[in-house]
Amino acid sequence: MAYTALDIIQHPENYLPNIQVDNVILGYHDKELKVLLQQTIATNKWSITGGYVGRAESIDEAANRIALSRTGLENLFLQQFRNFGGVSRSEDPEKNAANMSALTGVEVKKDLWIFDRFVSLAYYTLTDFSTVKIKKWPLGADSKWWPVNELPPLMFDHKQIITEALRALRMHIAFFPIGYELLPEKFTLPEIHALYETILGKKLDERNFQRKLLASGIVEKLKETKRIGPHRAPFLYKFNQEGYNKGLENGVPFAF
Repeated sequence: MAYTALDIIQHPENYLPNIQVDNVILGYHDKELKVLLQQTIATNKWSITGGYVGRAESIDEAANRIALSRTGLENLFLQQFRNFGGVSRSEDPEKNAANMSALTGVEVKKDLWIFDRFVSLAYYTLTDFSTVKIKKWPLGADSKWWPVNELPPLMFDHKQIITEALRALRMHIAFFPIGYELLPEKFTLPEIHALYETILGKKLDERNFQRKLLASGIVEKLKETKRIGPHRAPFLYKFNQEGYNKGLENGVPFAF
């Protein structure tokens, strides 16, 4: 079944009521961690990407579908990290039947369950920033990347969800080789070092970091170099797929 923006209004029976999937889609660019946000028509507020769960799909399938619809990419790294179910978390004066009717051109009933309290199953999604072709939500005014430290006004409890996503990412990256999802295929050791510093929000001893990274077996040195100056051409590295997969399954004890 193809789930569309209007389908939830026209055929609400096709969805699980009062359950939503929220995706904190993260990318890395210019030594900044960025989050993909969308702005709904007729509001100044922004939100993380999200959607409803179809009765004919699993929670993970819904999360993958939503990520694909915003990035144009399949098989992204998704990690469910928390549920959010505050009593008033879904309340917002701009979310009402009149605004939804004006927005969609379809009469929306005031008692439709999308206006009730919601439980959100939250994921963070990691992607190589350079490969994303942003796809605007059909009912959205805009969709773009924002630095995680410079967020615009957000709807509902989405600021808290982003904060918790970053907390979960920082915990996971200390034990799993997550950097693969945020870097281009080939990178230098200083580039992956800068990525880890950005995510963890602290300085890491460069020699100690490189020693632990190389000892883990998740990256391999290439014969290629990257020229970044007249006298600077560091070697390029890439993730070793076998080592990376083992790291995801069993963990890699990074203690930075």
